[in-house]
Amino acid sequence: MKRFTTRLFSLLGLLLSTSAVQAQLYEVRTSSVNYERKERDAVKVQIDGTAQWTRDYWQTWLKDTYNIRLKGSGVLGVGKKDVLVAKQAPMSSVSGKLIDLYSTVTAPSDSVAELSVWAALGPDSFLSAGGTPSEFSSLRNITQSFAAAARVKSYREQIEEAEKQFKESEKEKDKLEKERASLANNTQNNLEKIEQLKKQNADNKLKQAEDSVKLIDNARLLELRKAQVERRRARLTNLDRK
Repeated sequence: MKRFTTRLFSLLGLLLSTSAVQAQLYEVRTSSVNYERKERDAVKVQIDGTAQWTRDYWQTWLKDTYNIRLKGSGVLGVGKKDVLVAKQAPMSSVSGKLIDLYSTVTAPSDSVAELSVWAALGPDSFLSAGGTPSEFSSLRNITQSFAAAARVKSYREQIEEAEKQFKESEKEKDKLEKERASLANNTQNNLEKIEQLKKQNADNKLKQAEDSVKLIDNARLLELRKAQVERRRARLTNLDRK
């Protein structure tokens, strides 16, 4: 129990003390993706979590924040190699026009996911850092906002999991303590029964010895009374003969 409590506080301390490392994960950077056989400017960010978790939260966050629903359920490196798309989506924080929003989620490792986001104002009008700097910067800000929200959500879930494990360990501790107390009580009862049996055995031996003495006395008494009976019979027989 003490060891688990130490581990819990170590985890909480780790979450608070590794901000520099985590910042590298949640920091959005400008990059590119190959889409429709062309390189498109994109923003990318790595998340501390699985690709499945990142994909699900990205879709949920867009729906809750901008009422945008992405289509496509694949995750690169995990499932189908689909691009998550929202066609003609209203996103005033990026542009006054409707935009086509694209994204993919890949899995560089088992515990890190990478989200790539790019967008277009039309079939051949993709946002770029050089061509549409304002809109592209807004797209970057949106992705950074998501990364910040994902970071908080991930921390909360890690703490919730740690608290859950802590409570489970507390329950296990209580269970073990009850079992130990029960076993100790049973052991004490058994020891008391053993002492009672020992005393009973000692009493039985003493009674057995006393009974043995009584048997000897009884045997002597029987012999004496038998002799008395025989003498009286003999007298009676002599009287009858006279």
